[in-house]
Amino acid sequence: MQESRLILFISVLILSCSQVKETQVTINEDYVDQVYPFLDTANSRWFFFSSASRPFGMVNLSPDTETEGAWGSGYRYNTTNIKGFSHVHAWQMSGPSVMPLISAGPDKDYTSFDSDFTHDTEKVHPGYHYVELEKHNIEVELTSTTRVGFHRYTFPSIQDKAVLFNLEGQNGPSKMVDSELEIVGQRAITGKVVNVPTRRRPKPIAVYFYALMDADIAAVENKEGKFLVKLEDKGKKAKMKLAISYTSVANAKENMEAELPHWDFDEIVQDSRSQWNQMLGRIKVEGNTQEQRKRFYTDLWHALQGRRIVSDVNGAYPDNTKEHFRIGQIPLNEEGNPKFNHYNSDSFWGAQWTIAVLWQLVYPEIADEFVQSLLQYYQDGGMVPRGPSGGNYTYVMTGASATPFMVGAYQKGIRSYDPELLFEGLRKNHMPGGIMARSGYEHQTARGGGLEYYINMGYVPYPNPEGDFGGHQDGASMTLEYAFQDYALAQLAESLDKNEDHKYFMERSINYKNVFDSQTHWIRPKNVEGEWKSDFDPYEYQNGFVEANGSQATWFVPHDLEGLARLMGGKQAAVTRLQDQFKEAEKMGFTSGTSHAVETHPEYKRIPINYGNQPSMQTAHVFHCLDRPDLTQFWVRNVVNSVYSGLCPETGYNGDEDQGLMGSLAVLVKMGLFQMTAGVEAESEYIVTKPIFDRLTIQLDQNYYPGKELIIKVEDRKVDTISKLKFNNVEFPGYEIRHSELVKGGTVVIE
Repeated sequence: MQESRLILFISVLILSCSQVKETQVTINEDYVDQVYPFLDTANSRWFFFSSASRPFGMVNLSPDTETEGAWGSGYRYNTTNIKGFSHVHAWQMSGPSVMPLISAGPDKDYTSFDSDFTHDTEKVHPGYHYVELEKHNIEVELTSTTRVGFHRYTFPSIQDKAVLFNLEGQNGPSKMVDSELEIVGQRAITGKVVNVPTRRRPKPIAVYFYALMDADIAAVENKEGKFLVKLEDKGKKAKMKLAISYTSVANAKENMEAELPHWDFDEIVQDSRSQWNQMLGRIKVEGNTQEQRKRFYTDLWHALQGRRIVSDVNGAYPDNTKEHFRIGQIPLNEEGNPKFNHYNSDSFWGAQWTIAVLWQLVYPEIADEFVQSLLQYYQDGGMVPRGPSGGNYTYVMTGASATPFMVGAYQKGIRSYDPELLFEGLRKNHMPGGIMARSGYEHQTARGGGLEYYINMGYVPYPNPEGDFGGHQDGASMTLEYAFQDYALAQLAESLDKNEDHKYFMERSINYKNVFDSQTHWIRPKNVEGEWKSDFDPYEYQNGFVEANGSQATWFVPHDLEGLARLMGGKQAAVTRLQDQFKEAEKMGFTSGTSHAVETHPEYKRIPINYGNQPSMQTAHVFHCLDRPDLTQFWVRNVVNSVYSGLCPETGYNGDEDQGLMGSLAVLVKMGLFQMTAGVEAESEYIVTKPIFDRLTIQLDQNYYPGKELIIKVEDRKVDTISKLKFNNVEFPGYEIRHSELVKGGTVVIE
């Protein structure tokens, strides 16, 4: 498609709620071609890489070069041997893996079907993947709808064509067992695989599939869960459609009939391109270098994937929140379609500085669906989840990390749900027996989170005096998290006129002071007797702190930085300390090495600021809250240049890109918009820093906001600091603009 061609997204082939809902905007370039899919893929994990997938697609079809474990698996750039093409790359889940091949006899077909490939002939963009299997001399093309994978193979001859369905054994984070495959008629295939429980996902989850070939099936052979489907000797090309469902084969078939009733592969590639262009085109950037623009859209692409749809086109979804599995049903609208999609998701830990801010401004319909999905989990199982997987509560990470995300959505007017139900569910999470009481992956008890100590003593002791119940039982960090999350819930209580609850949770929100050591001026772990940790080292990693050290975690008080500064001796003293930390962190590139895997390295773990993990992603903006916006401007620019720039398979996020968290942070800091608290206040504000581009145009969703578009212009990009900020020709005295004003639309001019 030519860059000048106008692209209008037309949702054909699929029902109204069968994919992520979109705002229709007119765009005049292919943003898809700006995406560099290989960014950081040398370090990727199972759910990181995506190619032949739609935004938040249930199907995440792509090659697998490594299949052992959640970490270091999936598509790894430096491993050029493909072991299969899996349809599910999700948080703690995998799915059917297939491999086209030239049959060489049963022994080889089942044991050595993998094939080398080269990046020289590989072609990848959002929604499409092309690769050549050197061993079999087969050209493979992949695309998809939301719930259906679409394959096109070109074989070297008409003979010995086959597709191997690999349905047993380790596949990324999950071991697949109890596989089934049945040939129905001449061309249809049905089956399922079961993901066994993992440490993080405590219950099994089945993935059902319905596949169609465009050629007759000659025979099928089975050996230990590997099913070799042989095709008739007619033509060199073959296509396959494979739909999945987490509820039944019948629903997988319905997903296919709704989303992909035809065999036009190129049409689906183009349809996927159009959808991605619509999503990426919500933000248009102009100026700076081509490399910076490509990196921006690559970051934005990452912010719109990873967290996956688990409901079918008819609204059926897997519910594993109670003792026995059941199939749930999303409520239907007047047209008989599901009101929202249900989602699989990693934790919202750190989302208050990342996807919460980006989605709620630019993609409010996505934020809306996620809030409704999280409330559905509450109605089913009695808790708002931290990170659900296949209908399971996983209790990933710590605290009630969904609270700031959901409260921020409500305060910004994203409200397609019952606010009383929202408050009820979140309040329950913050009380004994709720999700805040559980530590990481604590499935059977509610003691590892130390919540009752937090309520009764004002802090979570470290170590936990009751023993070990899960992961991340790091009391100092837990205290900080709970305090901020309590503040967020207090804001919702105030907006709903729940005055007693507002007072109660505001009182809890200052509990962070109980783990501030006035002698060392660090946040410091404290035991149940009230004694400070004796051998405390503020640079010791995970010693009372969750995926952080004391120097990083000390600044995790986004709701009361002025109060924190007073404890440190005043704003100037706080600024001096933080400035020293940034100067030291700069020597190490602001991250603990170049990947999450080396974060515990003896040298890297002692970094005082780490932009490679969530706990200190807000620290450059702390200066702004301490009356030094100039230092925020300075350090944001340096972090962007050091951490979130460049296009390379070896680096990209220099840490753990947890399903859009780092991608969205990179987008926000490059746009020059940031929120310290996810906007949980009734009148939330954005901290404005200088964008790296000359001009940005944000398409606003008029189903949620009154404005049509928001333009941000930089008058002189060569000057590094902001001297004046105007919005719709009105000069602002500081460097903050309210959300309620921005979404009216207009122009921000940065001088």
